[in-house]
Amino acid sequence: MDVALFVTCLTDTFAPRVGVALVRVLRHLGCVVHFPDQQTCCGQPAYNNGFFDQAAAMGRRLIDVLSDYPYVVSPSGSCVAMIRHHLPKLLADDPACAAAARELARRTFEPVGFLADVLRLDFASIECAERRPLTCHYSCHLRGVLSPEQAVRPLCSLRGVDYRPLNGLEQCCGFGGAFGALHPDISAAMTRDKLDAIAATGARVVVSNEAGCTLTLAGAARRQGLELEFKHFVELLAESLGLLAPAGDHAACQAELP
Repeated sequence: MDVALFVTCLTDTFAPRVGVALVRVLRHLGCVVHFPDQQTCCGQPAYNNGFFDQAAAMGRRLIDVLSDYPYVVSPSGSCVAMIRHHLPKLLADDPACAAAARELARRTFEPVGFLADVLRLDFASIECAERRPLTCHYSCHLRGVLSPEQAVRPLCSLRGVDYRPLNGLEQCCGFGGAFGALHPDISAAMTRDKLDAIAATGARVVVSNEAGCTLTLAGAARRQGLELEFKHFVELLAESLGLLAPAGDHAACQAELP
């Protein structure tokens, strides 16, 4: 099965280990992973800030770059939501791209959805490598891509996992793209509320599948002196399958990165 990795801006810049983990998991499960090196932004930041012409131009480029692949997988739910829901609407009146935008939307997946619905991975067959208690942050942008139940179920299914339910699972972390920059006081208060809920679970690891949320929460946690580690689900999965060294083993992780 051929799969294109759409790595996204934030993952590529701030969380390359997530991209490595995703590629290794997909290859382990029999996929041939391609990385179209002409890929750029999906246009979401421009779209969210009202620059629709610029967002449409980026969307057309992405459609062209990813047109040859039967499946596209991206570690960012927000970018998947952009491709699935907003890009077809944005290009609906463009006779040259409307059908292609709808087709790309059909073929694009967030990793949890792809592993569960396309590859039919039996998560219960995998022993969780992380023995510390963990919880899950559900990103706002996953709405319309994965329900909270769909997002959390694979994590809870891993054998031996010590999962701690999070009160206010669907509550925003305060990032919200430009929202955090435009309304910093409100954003910071929302982040504090989210971290209070995480701390109340007793978890030491937070599974967060959105790089923007992870940057926001991890930075605030560090400033507050909270001992929390943040991982994408594919990192946890790769560690559990023996495909990636634990994140705490910095020397091994640096050696593994391309």
